[in-house]
Amino acid sequence: MSLPRHALVGLTALLLAGCAPAGPPSGPVLDAWAAPSAAAPSSPTRPPVAAARPAPPELPRRLPGVGPQLAAALPAGARQALVVTGDGPDSSTGHAVLYRDDGDGWLAGPTWPTRNALRGWTTDHHVNDLRSPVGVFTLSDAGGSRPDPGSRLPYNRSGAFTISGTGFEDEPLAGSFDYVVAVDYNRVPGSSPLDPRRPRGGAHGGGIWLHVDHGGPTHGCVSMSEDLMRELLLALDPALHPVVVMGDGEALAR
Repeated sequence: MSLPRHALVGLTALLLAGCAPAGPPSGPVLDAWAAPSAAAPSSPTRPPVAAARPAPPELPRRLPGVGPQLAAALPAGARQALVVTGDGPDSSTGHAVLYRDDGDGWLAGPTWPTRNALRGWTTDHHVNDLRSPVGVFTLSDAGGSRPDPGSRLPYNRSGAFTISGTGFEDEPLAGSFDYVVAVDYNRVPGSSPLDPRRPRGGAHGGGIWLHVDHGGPTHGCVSMSEDLMRELLLALDPALHPVVVMGDGEALAR
């Protein structure tokens, strides 16, 4: 798997409705509903006109921050996209937003902090380059050492999702694979994240996952907190054909 070499691996509104009254109030008579004065010419009274509701904000047709090159790589049926934006081409930190296409455009979820590979990002990932691959990848399978929290993706629970040792900043790696979503980079979709097959060959690396943050850079994966990994697992819906769009901001915008 894509792990630091010195790690020991055993294989992540009440809806407020402003309702105007439908008729005269039952309490003291209000001016708007007062009967016309006998001395004044009678004229029909009109209820107050309700204020027009503002138009809903227009949702973006293209994923925010994603340029034409990667937008063209989105599968036709993809309606859910986790956009992971690195802070720079050589940075190991960034943020992610889960978007859903509701038919009128992409609706954004909250922003989540992330980590990625020690040396940042690359469009030509190879084994041990310590960079995360840039691109659009489907999300098909999940797993982890902990029980399935309710994932709609196929979930493989296994004791093989085990790691010990320390990371690049001497942080403990234990628990990093409590929850995992496999990124379909150089792997066979529809199989466990532990599947070692590499369709493009071993030189291009593999085992790129979304997993639990251990407090330091990764070997090539993207990590986030345990709570956010649980939230992601509950949110990803295979019926929406989820993908991850990942890279540094400059690479994503091309």
